[in-house]
Formats: sequence, structure tokens, C-alpha cells
Amino acid sequence: MTQSAVAANLSKDSEAGASADTSERALPLRAADSPVGPAKILALANQKGGVGKTTTAINLGAALAESGRKTLLIDLDPQGNASTGLGIPAAQRRQSTYHVLTEDTRLTDVAIESGAPGLYIAPASADLSGIDAELSEAEDRAQRLKEALAAGGEESVTNCYDYIILDCPPSLSLLTVNALTAADSVIVPLQCEFFALEGLTQLLGTIKHIQSRLNPRLAIQGIVLTMYDRRNNLSAQVAEDVRLNLHESVFRTIVPRNVRLSEAPSYALPGLLYDSECAGSQAYRSLAAELLEQDQEPQERTAP
Repeated sequence: MTQSAVAANLSKDSEAGASADTSERALPLRAADSPVGPAKILALANQKGGVGKTTTAINLGAALAESGRKTLLIDLDPQGNASTGLGIPAAQRRQSTYHVLTEDTRLTDVAIESGAPGLYIAPASADLSGIDAELSEAEDRAQRLKEALAAGGEESVTNCYDYIILDCPPSLSLLTVNALTAADSVIVPLQCEFFALEGLTQLLGTIKHIQSRLNPRLAIQGIVLTMYDRRNNLSAQVAEDVRLNLHESVFRTIVPRNVRLSEAPSYALPGLLYDSECAGSQAYRSLAAELLEQDQEPQERTAP
């Protein structure tokens, strides 16, 4: 799919070419007496690896939790990087998202506290790598996660959190289909590199398929530009090109390439806790503030 074709799929009625916004926004704090839930469910998806998807899942979750929104991160990647990055070693994952999708294990029983206050994690395990074959004969294979999120009625996991973030694997596998079927909207991390738009082709097709057959309410929340290097002219060129083509589908916030964000997982911490003042942490606070601002808007954000 060409850039113009991608633009046609995502086009919105807004002025093209909005300038990049790297300024920090104040993170709106939640009122202490506000009730928790029902959760908004966000899938972070891009079948291209190395775009900052898990880094975004962890740090956006941490920023939402910092604002007072109780947040659950559901790790659906067999690599389990989100789980490891939040301090849950493989040996401690006796119950994981694999058991949720293949057995009757409740998400409320799998979710555990992370090192970030207000941020919980449903960890992944390597068993997820074989789930496409394991569920190939199941009629409800694409809706297992949706059913798990709704299980329990009034006591379901969706009523226990304000936000639920689904960290998808870097593929368009059954796990990603489950996430898109269960989600209210999708956030697409997009690396500032030459082939940035190429990876959107299959993802947009999958989203359209999910909308038509499994989840008509699914919307694109936005595309977030990641790994932006202001020293590199190509990053600026790609960011400008993406905004010219995709208009307001792109978040105003840009996440810079940042060493401190890269170091944080080795200390089992989100970047916001590892170095609260680094440029990466400030960017994710700004992204969370922008998301919260969107969610307060009265109009619906429709999918392409």
C-alpha cells in the first residue's frame, strides 16, 4: 500500500501537516472520589517489531497509573518483554495469559501488582507461542480474550480498572486478533524510519476485517511516533511525511529515542520510575495526557 493509499484509509477532516509537538503536557490527576471503571481497553499493535510497542505499553500504563487511573497491562507477547520489564521473571509466572486463553482461569486471578503504583500486569509465558495451533479447532478462538474480560459480570476485570492495555506480539497472529476483537480502540506505535508506513498495510486490513466480522466498535485511537532522533534529518522528514498523510490520526506527542528508556527494563522499572525527568518519561506523560484529553471529547473517534 502506498503512502497515499494509507492516507485515504485514515484520512480525517483536519488540517494536514500539523507541526510536531514535543512539549510536555500537564498530566491531569484523577479526583480522589472518582469510581474505578469500567475500563477503556486499548490494544497496542504493530506487526513490525522494534517500533517501541512494549516500551509504549509499559510507560503509557505507568503514566496513566501516575495520574490516578488504575491500569492493567495484559501481556499477549510470547516473549513476555512487558512482564520482564515490570519485574516478573519467567519462573514466577505460574499463571499467565496463556491459562486465561486456554483454560477457565480468571484474569482477576492472574493480574499482579507491578513495581509502579497503580499499574498491574497479567504476565505472559512462552506457552503462548503455540496458541494458534492449540486453538485452531475452537469456534470461539478469536473471542477468548473478550470473553475473559467480561467474565464475572459486575465483578469482571473491566470493572476493576480504568484502563486496560493489551500488549500485542509483533505479528498478525491469533493473539493480535484476540486483542483487536476485545479492544475499544488501537494505538499504533510507528518508528520514525524510512519504511514507517509500510507496516500499516496489513494492520489496516486486519482492523477492517475485525470491524466487519468481530468488533464493529473498534476504532483507531491514534498513531504515536516513536524513536524520534532530532539529530537525524530522516526522523524529521518521516515525522513530517506521516503527519502530512495521516493528519489528526497521529498523536501530537512524539516519543524521542532515549537511552534512559532503553535502560529501564534491565532494572525492572518503567522509564517513569527509573528516571522521572528524562525526555522519554516526559513524552509518555504527555502522551497519557493527550489520551485522557481525547477520551473526554464528546465526539466519537471513528476507525478508518
